[in-house]
Amino acid sequence: MQKIAILYDASQAVLSTFDPDEVLQQILIIARDYFHLHNVTILLLDEQTQELYPRSQIGWQESKDFRVPVGVGITGAAAQQKRPIHSPDVSQDSRYLSTSKTTRSELAVPLMVRDEVVGVLDCQSDNLNHFDSDTIDLLALFSIQASMALQNARLYSLESSLERRRASQLEVINAIAKQMTAVLDIKELLDKVCLLVQHAFQVSHVSVLQKEEDELVLRAHHGTLTPRFPEGGRVPASEGFWGEVLGQGKTLLENDVKKSPGYMGFYQETNSTVCIPLVAFGQSLGILVLDSAQPAAFHTYEIQSLESVADICATAIQNAHYVDRVKQLAYLDGLTGIFNRRYFELRMAEEIERARRFDTGLAIIMVDIDQFKHLNDEFGHILGDEVLRQVSSIFHQQLRKIDVVCRYGGEEFAILLSQTNPRHALNVAEKLRSLVEHWQFPGVPRAVTISAAAASYPEHGTTRDELVKAADAGLYMAKQAGRNQVLLAPQPAKSAAHVAGR
Repeated sequence: MQKIAILYDASQAVLSTFDPDEVLQQILIIARDYFHLHNVTILLLDEQTQELYPRSQIGWQESKDFRVPVGVGITGAAAQQKRPIHSPDVSQDSRYLSTSKTTRSELAVPLMVRDEVVGVLDCQSDNLNHFDSDTIDLLALFSIQASMALQNARLYSLESSLERRRASQLEVINAIAKQMTAVLDIKELLDKVCLLVQHAFQVSHVSVLQKEEDELVLRAHHGTLTPRFPEGGRVPASEGFWGEVLGQGKTLLENDVKKSPGYMGFYQETNSTVCIPLVAFGQSLGILVLDSAQPAAFHTYEIQSLESVADICATAIQNAHYVDRVKQLAYLDGLTGIFNRRYFELRMAEEIERARRFDTGLAIIMVDIDQFKHLNDEFGHILGDEVLRQVSSIFHQQLRKIDVVCRYGGEEFAILLSQTNPRHALNVAEKLRSLVEHWQFPGVPRAVTISAAAASYPEHGTTRDELVKAADAGLYMAKQAGRNQVLLAPQPAKSAAHVAGR
């Protein structure tokens, strides 16, 4: 989570000013201090000559004045390929253009506004292999925010009256950006995007459509219009107005949707609309849609400001996805790749609450690989680890998508079955037991078996501790009875006493 804090602090800093020179210095200082770099340079792209030139630098012993054609050197390659280029050892990299005698490794990250390169953030270190994959990912995400801040600063500095009007909108945009960086839950983020944009631009409705393979999904919306589709509704990503926006990668404005052949919007009263693609680091994430009940509600001079909003949204979505990945890794078992005990505890509380609220069944199965210590002693830990991985894979493949299988510890597994009664839980456990018993584990010339026990809500308990205790008791009985079998957990003592009293 420290990495997320760094990303948050960096985004706040680069969004704290509209002065282009101050923005550039903030970017360089953050890159130097947070990522422990010796030389950091921002090179901007001269669109006419297609050359990169240093605009701001930190760490050089003397000012460098040079130009690098796009496609030449590590920085030129990053601009041409529109992706980070990493050289862990510049002495072994023919692309390296020597600018410092002490440089040992280099990372060049393109600065992009939408899908266009505006410059390159060049990071150099005196250490070999300085940039690991996490650092590269963070610098790539930071470069998106830096590009956005630089673009906003450029827009703000324009002197025409029209641009001054746009600059006043950018102050609102900047406020939105600061709030966006504080929201890391993807659903909460998208809801907030719609609320803030609708309020800031005074339109009838704002929607975020997220791209999922070949479809666009209505993930969030806010406003006063009547939806034609529920939240979660889907449309083909390649058809109609949406397909045109994604296909061209450009904003489309339609001030009279009735004149647009085949137009199908998400809201009944829409008369004019603007659709802006959400693009982060060259990747299309979806579309930001603004709808108005009034015809001719949008103006072309607003597009640039709206695209800045879309860039902020896309960056925030990308950050939220990054946080989700970090969280997911914290819940995965490193050996087997399935969920770990921490995730089981989290989901257990959620499923018990759901079962209580909706009066649905819930069961857990505790599983133990029989005589696993003997297996390790006989065949070695490498084969033992492979058995754990293959048993995990069997469980994962045989269960429903709504079920959860976790490595509980050592050779023990916990399986959470939603909307399940005791009989079905026993059948599932028996199916898994039989599959493992007859599975041919490479390198293990004898059968591997499991013991298991099932406990259900509310029959065996109504809390996490009661259910796990009941399943553990059943598992102990199964192992004492000879292993390689499945049992239903014994009824809790209080239920037996209640029956006896009757």
